[in-house]
Amino acid sequence: MLSDQQQQLHDALTRAIAPLLGALSPPAVLLERPKKSDHGDIASNLAMQLAKPLKRNPRELAEAIAKALRADASLLQLIASIDVAGPGFINMTLTDAARQAVVKDILAQGPRFGHSGHGAQAPVLIEFVSANPTGPLHVGHARQAALGDALAQLYASQGFLVTREFYYNDAGEQINTLARSVKARIEGLTPDHPDWPDKAYNGDYIADIAASFMRGDTVSADDRSFTASGNSSDLDNIRDFAVAYLRHEQDLDLAAFGVSFDRYFLESSLYTDGRVDATVKALIASGLTYEADGALWFKTTSFGDDQDRVMEKSGGGFTYFVPDVAYHLDKWQRGFVHAINIQGYDHQSAMVRVRAGLQALALGVPKDYPEYLLHKMVKVMRAGVEVKISKRAGSYVTLRDLVDWVGRDAVRFFLASRKAETEFIFDVDLALSQSEDNPVYYVQYAHARISSVLAQWQERFPEDIALTRLGSVDLSPLVAPAARQLLTRLAEFPQMLKEAAKDMAPHQIAFYLKDCAADMHSQYNSERVLVDEAPLRHARLALLVATRQVLRNGLALLGVSAPEKM
Repeated sequence: MLSDQQQQLHDALTRAIAPLLGALSPPAVLLERPKKSDHGDIASNLAMQLAKPLKRNPRELAEAIAKALRADASLLQLIASIDVAGPGFINMTLTDAARQAVVKDILAQGPRFGHSGHGAQAPVLIEFVSANPTGPLHVGHARQAALGDALAQLYASQGFLVTREFYYNDAGEQINTLARSVKARIEGLTPDHPDWPDKAYNGDYIADIAASFMRGDTVSADDRSFTASGNSSDLDNIRDFAVAYLRHEQDLDLAAFGVSFDRYFLESSLYTDGRVDATVKALIASGLTYEADGALWFKTTSFGDDQDRVMEKSGGGFTYFVPDVAYHLDKWQRGFVHAINIQGYDHQSAMVRVRAGLQALALGVPKDYPEYLLHKMVKVMRAGVEVKISKRAGSYVTLRDLVDWVGRDAVRFFLASRKAETEFIFDVDLALSQSEDNPVYYVQYAHARISSVLAQWQERFPEDIALTRLGSVDLSPLVAPAARQLLTRLAEFPQMLKEAAKDMAPHQIAFYLKDCAADMHSQYNSERVLVDEAPLRHARLALLVATRQVLRNGLALLGVSAPEKM
């Protein structure tokens, strides 16, 4: 249902219950789509909400509310019938004119249909991918990229001022391991050599970095340009060059995936700027730290953790959660009172520690800051066999592997099409198939099919009205069951986006697009579009053009193209 119609009905229900409330405060008016189409277009459980506090039979209360609605003159053009069902549901059926109105709204708003309140909401910082610059991006990063970018697009569509941020863990032991790995390759060692460093990275990309270093190459990443010295004994130069090289490679991977960021934040900057030291001093001052076994501990059990955590190790150096607390304090101080992190499910304990650290600082940061969208692992299947190893990476499938195998569109749609908390099997063969079982193909084909109809229309009826005039045609012929179902589906798009943003659930867009494509194919198969009768032809064409626009809008939010031909 369109937002203006929803507001109109919301106001009518509020007026209908006002005489019944007495001193009782009005409840929230919830409007839902009935599970069965023969129960109408809109349902409300308002009577059941009020039955207990008003001490009245819910069905009798529903009848009283329905009677008041039927007498409301403002609903004559909107509601065709109002019925009471079951224990007290109020079911309403839209008039054909109200249902058809969505087509004109879509054609008038175009790419903005479904969007709400541009810039009206608070700023939100969404951090995702945030990979260590120690290797290529893997399929877990790919899922984060698909979810994060779709969520950012979704929030922007609902009026939030979105900042996309990538946090580079460019400090710590893993960077030293990277440097030693590259140095070993420079010295001619391979992973099967007995002198190969312990826990070294062994993918082919390490050999590529070594060869580039020895050539004295210059590499550029988002914020730096670095030239290799070519000196095999200069471990610091090797380290800096390797980080820049891999950051450049990750930038290329993300560009191939169609994902960009507004800011790249370096973990190392937290040390050089003194923010880690300042955070440690503040945590000590909170009285929630202690020393034991030569290490500095933080009482995270005071905030629901299962055990206290080491802040500073006995041999020196801070554990990971310390700079993480400093980083999230920086987010808060930058004015991002709404921050979302998209990370793997293995970050559950890190989530507890970061929030605990922020609470210990007693700076007014909310207990649930930042919010987390945690995703589970991705398993890649090809030819019925799980794929675990990439030659490039050495031990895992990379984002670039997936894009090379099936293309950007399929990867982005597939990885955003499931709830983040569910494990996902990426079936390469399914992603390549041209069948209705392949959801991205099915949705894109619906868009292309409409484009094909429009091309045929312009060829067969060259003197017909212009495409841009379809927004003003008479839509009254759109009364067949398949057309009514498609109209109802199109009208749900704005509310679906609002709910998806509220629930941090971009997968709902993918679900909606599959349902919308199915309704479009059903309507197309049941009613011929290019008929000789101009009024009927124009109405059906307008419906198809509106459907194409909604499919295009939804695909754009997922970062997926809307092809004209397939």
